[in-house]
Amino acid sequence: MAKKTHIRYEVPIPSGVTVEVSDKVIKVRGPKGSLERDFSYAKEVLIGVRNSKVVVEAYFANRRLKALTGTIAAHLRNMIEGVVEGYRYKLKIVATHFPMTVQVNEGSKVVVIKNFLGEKSDRVAKIIGDTKVRVEGDDIIVEGVDLEAVSQTAANIELATRVVDRDRRAFIDGIYIYDKGEGLEL
Repeated sequence: MAKKTHIRYEVPIPSGVTVEVSDKVIKVRGPKGSLERDFSYAKEVLIGVRNSKVVVEAYFANRRLKALTGTIAAHLRNMIEGVVEGYRYKLKIVATHFPMTVQVNEGSKVVVIKNFLGEKSDRVAKIIGDTKVRVEGDDIIVEGVDLEAVSQTAANIELATRVVDRDRRAFIDGIYIYDKGEGLEL
């Protein structure tokens, strides 16, 4: 039995979204915003737009090239979904020992956590890309069109309040991701 050496993925482009491909630099524009990504590292993969679909294909593909082709198609799906729906992560502020305050500093693109476990120094989490962060009571909402930027920003906030050298059952203070999904209120 012969091995399949041609791999092809088709990512549909919904109405209201435009996709431009120029030297493996992909620009996706939609109602919520626009994204750009460079896939020039994938020399053997062919990317083009045909019949309102983005076609990602490779010929004479081995296992590595098949995986790379699938990964690029998944990134394109995430980009298209981001400019149409957007992504939102919700985090919960949990403070049992000391009341902590969370402030978003848009100018320097950081989230500042004050008085975490009574510490005098502030803990800081970096905001990635064009991600929007807002604090509503004991919830933190992280929103944007780029899935990787939104998820990394939420992870940075969660990791900023990581507790080490203490019993996690007693010291449950921190900021935790409790919901992730789509849909922006921008």
